[in-house]
Amino acid sequence: MNNPSDPSLDTPLDLENWSCPMPLRDQPNIVMGHGGGGRLSSELVEHLFVPAFTGTALSGVLQQLGDAAVLEVPGGRIALSTDSYVVRPRFFPGGNLGDLAVNGTVNDLAVAGARPLALTCGVILEEGLPLDELGRIATTMGDAARAAGVSIVTGDTKVVDGGHGDGIYINTAGVGVVPAGRDLGPHRVSTGDAIIVSGPIGMHGIAVMSVREGLEFGSEIVTDSAPLNGLVESLLESGADVHMMRDPTRGGVAASLNEIANSSGLGMQIVERDIPVPDDVRAACGFLGLDPLYVANEGKLVAFVAAGDVDLALETMRSHEHGSGATVIGTVVSDHPGMVVAKTGIGGTRVVDLPLSEQLPRIC
Repeated sequence: MNNPSDPSLDTPLDLENWSCPMPLRDQPNIVMGHGGGGRLSSELVEHLFVPAFTGTALSGVLQQLGDAAVLEVPGGRIALSTDSYVVRPRFFPGGNLGDLAVNGTVNDLAVAGARPLALTCGVILEEGLPLDELGRIATTMGDAARAAGVSIVTGDTKVVDGGHGDGIYINTAGVGVVPAGRDLGPHRVSTGDAIIVSGPIGMHGIAVMSVREGLEFGSEIVTDSAPLNGLVESLLESGADVHMMRDPTRGGVAASLNEIANSSGLGMQIVERDIPVPDDVRAACGFLGLDPLYVANEGKLVAFVAAGDVDLALETMRSHEHGSGATVIGTVVSDHPGMVVAKTGIGGTRVVDLPLSEQLPRIC
């Protein structure tokens, strides 16, 4: 293109080398993507919170950025975790904010190798919230805690002005005991490890979206929200050499694999056709333009297991109600360190990158 008023525009366009720039990420204000579990969340934690908190006692544990922090205490080790729940809507097929708040924290403790013991419950209520809704959520929390075998032992309640709280937000913190000899984490992930997912993915995110947007997909898609501590305990007690686990919530399986690839310095190679995605979830994702790998789960885990123990791990997981669909979806490799690559159904490969932000905001 020639422009006599600006000679710099006379250079021919090089279309082959064009690229789409990433959205500007040095915003002066918080955006929704900062809470989505993708790159924006990661950058917020890495560049704002971690530097601010470094230098406090035990700050070295903070840098591990795990689902739960494992701490040495007199007589053994404990795991601590905390999470806040702001899902919209508060009620969705198969569950509500209450069981989500319990199961999410229980699962964060469990995949760290801990046996969950007790939870705290902090509740921020908006003026005008119907008491019967609060009662239903509280009852569900109690039922979920009993099902997981944990106690809710303390809490706090605050009320904010109408129009400033979206009904109710819940924070749960949890503590668990880590048995002697358990050592899980990215430092143990090794080349050749099998990558196992405990069952079909994408159900929770689509269940929430279906209600939020008033969509119908031919069959009701319900959340997979469930406590995984029983499944984890069975797997770790089976004798299988489990190197690490993660529950793929915000950002889905893709975000979890990218975080572990980055932490371990190894590559992840997955096979798309082996990833268990329910037909209705796949159809819904196709309709919404979503990739199931990035959709949140609330009752699934990803486990990294030594190659020689894959059969034992699968047999153990499939014998448990929350692991009956356990499937090997890939392998840890030395190629493309720090990256996740998927073999596609047509024989090619694609990079499964960490999303910039959550495809479906506020799903937990």
